[in-house]
Order: sequence, then structure tokens, then C-alpha cells
Amino acid sequence: MSSPRVAVVGATGAVGPVVLEVLAERGFPASEVVAFASARSAGSRVPFAGGKLEVRELHDDSFDGFDLALFSAGGSTSKRYAPEAVARGCVVVDKSSAFRMDAGVPLVVPEVNPEALDGHRGIVSNPNCSTIQLVAALKPLHDAAGLAHITVATYQAVSGTGASAVRELRDQSQALLAGEPAAPSVYPHQIAFNVLPHCDAFEGDSTTEETKLVNETHKILGDPGIPISATCVRVPVWRGHSEAVWIETREPLGAERARALLRDAPGVRVVDDPAASAYPLPSAAAGTDDVLVGRIRDDGSRRNGLSLFVVADNLRKGAATNGVQIAELLVGRGLVRVPDRAAA
Repeated sequence: MSSPRVAVVGATGAVGPVVLEVLAERGFPASEVVAFASARSAGSRVPFAGGKLEVRELHDDSFDGFDLALFSAGGSTSKRYAPEAVARGCVVVDKSSAFRMDAGVPLVVPEVNPEALDGHRGIVSNPNCSTIQLVAALKPLHDAAGLAHITVATYQAVSGTGASAVRELRDQSQALLAGEPAAPSVYPHQIAFNVLPHCDAFEGDSTTEETKLVNETHKILGDPGIPISATCVRVPVWRGHSEAVWIETREPLGAERARALLRDAPGVRVVDDPAASAYPLPSAAAGTDDVLVGRIRDDGSRRNGLSLFVVADNLRKGAATNGVQIAELLVGRGLVRVPDRAAA
């Protein structure tokens, strides 16, 4: 199918407008793109390809006649509507956590494990934003020398929480600079001029964000035996997640070879000249689709140790662009079909 009819679900949220932007930028071969959202957004208009799309209210029968749906509306909406879309013959690319760890649902980063798409049953999951950039940087190193251990500390932008968190950071910053109080509402503590070692909800000693990072990395790399330790931190940055990563490889690798492998890795851009103050920054990643990797160096504190710093735009490569790339692969491989319906 060369020109599918495409539904964009969650078109008025934090990621949905970026999905529409990326579809237009990349010239996605759709015969039609239609925007959907909740009842309160129905009738509004969103930018697309130099014009405007009128937003339609999402219903069970919204997917009749559609071939592909890109979901960016949160887990509850995905659980409610994605199976309905598949039942009506529409392939779903879902950006929520609803189906990521389902054994029958591929979890895909196109530069890392595109082959996982081949067995899809109608739903394909987009990984968590912090996972996408981590595995994009680690896959070439894993292929070359095997990963024996991963430790990662993330520094995640407020846009990962949503538009309300972006407003909270802005409002708190303005209030504090004016000498006024800045009460938190989205986060449990002030986020302006602060860092919170708390991303998502706690489940025991770990947050769900930390658990997702570990479990999704195992699934995508196809190696659940890799020990992974993760701490996820929210920082007062608008856009762009950063990660400090320490790895131990099974075979010797070294910083120079790692740097060369990363220069050749798809979707990765090495920014690594500390003497010239050149290293990955969220401000440099914002608005781009590259995963920036730098501060690549040997770590003498562990056997076959390496350290690196990884940054990406969480709304583009961490969400919208990765989903559109999945859709492009589905079209290119002739996989825009629900298997049971295709066989009927």
C-alpha cells in the first residue's frame, strides 16, 4: 500500500502536533491525514502542511476506512481505541506505554530493530523517549563488543510530562525571578531552578520511568540478561532529554573504536570535542531528529568500561519522529495490513 489513509489520534496534545509536523516535513505518502482528539477539542483546527486540519471527535467508528493510525493520546485512550482500530482493519503505531511489554506487540526503534515489525499483529509500540535515545547509542556498541552492564542517569525535560508541566516551569520561573512564591501543582515540588529525582510514579523503590527504561531496553536489544541500573531525574529544561551512561562491555572496545562505531551509526551524530566545548546539549538537539552522543571516554573504574553522554529531542526522535519512521517502514515493507483480515 503506497498511499494509506492516516488517522492522527491525540492531535491537540503535546506530541500530536509534532506528529503532524513530521509527517509533512518527511513527505509521508498519505492519501489523506485526519486529526482526532477528545470531544473538548473537536472542531478546533491544527496546522498541517501549510494549511489547517479540523479536529474530529474520536469514536469507535472513527477508524472505518483508515489504513494506519498514529496514537499520541495516552495509555487509557490507546487501551480503549487501539484494539477497535485494529478490529476495523487499521494498523496502529502507539506512542503510549499501553502495549510496550506485550509479548505479541513489537517495540521498535527503526535504526535498531526494524526486523521486529515483520511479525506485527496490528499494533506496533513506540518506546519511551528515554529508551529510544539510549538504545540508538548503545546498539552499535552492543553489536561490536556485547553489553555486560549499563548504568544510566537521565535528566529529563518537562515537556515529557506534557503541556501543563511546560506552563508550570514558565510560571514558576517568572514568579521566583520576581520574588514571588511558586507553588507546585503538576510536580510534587518546585521544578524551576531545581531537580527532582522523580519521573512518573513510584512503585516500591523505583519509579515507573526507571522500570520502563530497563524493561524496554531489554526487549529492544533482545537480551534480558544485561544488568541495568537507572535513575531518572526531572530537570528545568523545556525540551530535550539528556543521559549520562556508563557501560561495561563483554569484549574490549575502547573509546576510539566506540567513537568510530557511533559515527557510522544510523540516526546518531557524534558531538565530542571537549577542548572546544563541543558536547551534546538539549538546546542543540531541540527541533532535530538526531541522537547526539559525546563525552565518549574510557572508564577505568570497571573492566572494559566506557562513559558517554546522550541527548535527543524527546518530542521528535523520542516520540513523533520515531513513530513516523515506523509508519514509513510499514509502508515500505508492505506491512500496512492487519494479518487476520489480510488472510480473510
